[in-house]
Parts: sequence; C-alpha cells; structure tokens
Amino acid sequence: MEIRDTYKTLAFPSEEILFKEKSSKFFGYAFPVSTETEIKENLELLRKLHSAARHFCYAWQIGTEKIKFRANDDGEPSNSAGMPIYGQIQSFEITNVLIVVVRYFGGVKLGVGGLISAYRTAAQIALEVSEIIEKTIDIHYLVTFDYKNMNKVMRVIKEKNLNIVGQKMEENCEIEISIRKKNAEPIFEIFNSMFEIGIKIKE
Repeated sequence: MEIRDTYKTLAFPSEEILFKEKSSKFFGYAFPVSTETEIKENLELLRKLHSAARHFCYAWQIGTEKIKFRANDDGEPSNSAGMPIYGQIQSFEITNVLIVVVRYFGGVKLGVGGLISAYRTAAQIALEVSEIIEKTIDIHYLVTFDYKNMNKVMRVIKEKNLNIVGQKMEENCEIEISIRKKNAEPIFEIFNSMFEIGIKIKE
C-alpha cells in the first residue's frame, strides 16, 4: 500500500475578492493556517478591517493525519454560510486553511438558497485566486546519543541527506530530524539498530 504523504495548502493569503449579489457585498479571503491561534488572529484582523460588516462567516480545516475543522454561520440561517464555505475547502482538497466571507447586507433578502450560493461562490473565488501548493507530510524524530558517537550519527545524516531541524550538543546530544513520511521507517530502523543510539518520534 502506498503511503500518502503529501497534502495541498495555500502558499500565502489570497488577495481580497468581492462578490456582489442583489446589492449585498461578500468579501472573500483565504489564509494558510496551522493553529487555532492563527485562525483567531486572522478573524480579529478582518473584524477590524470591516468594522461595519454584519456577518463574518468562515470555515477552517487543519491537520494532515488527524483532521480538525469548523464551520460558522455567524448569525446567518443555519448551514447557509459556514458549510457551503467548508464545501469549497473539501472540493479543492486542501487543508491548513481558513476561508472567511465578510458580508455587508444590501437591504434585499437573498433567502437561504441565495445565501448558500453567494457564500459558496465567494469562497470558491477566494481559492481560485490563491496559489495552491503541495507539501510533504514529514515525521520528526529525536535522535539521542553520547558525544563520542557523534560521527556515527552525522555520517548517516549526511549519507541519507536528512534535514536537521534542531540540535542540542552537550554531553548527551540530541538532534531533531524531519523526514518525508514514506521514507521515515527505513531511517528509523537504521538509527534504531545502531549501538548506544536512541531514536523516538517527536510528539
């Protein structure tokens, strides 16, 4: 079975897009995010930017193996805003993303069908103007060893062209490496079979 170890996300935040429907204005934004703190910060930023707007509807999804997501209608009729936005995250097959659609009411009611369509369209356009990139899912390992075994460890890192994320070099040394998921197990085995060298997954 092939291990899936790539995912799609945004390279950077989208430009602001504007979609108009019966004199209501829908401003759409897409942000790359990886934590709920970043999601809150982006929402606060938009609330300041659009202080006169009535609705800040959004959906987000974070994670590659364990997925977390949320859809919020922010005062619009139930499931008329957040879920249509989330539907676009799913149809573009992306993760680590937040999409916000800010609505200025134009005086004409759109009805639930009209709202679903408008929020979905604004989210879709925000994603269409975004640059979507593919990233690899990486596993992080902590390799621990005594200073005297430094050369042994460094030789493997060099030979296998491994990416060092961080290191602590004292009497007991610790190196954090990141490896693309599908290549991770053989590397684990190499270090695991070496005398006096410890390796574990970094949680």
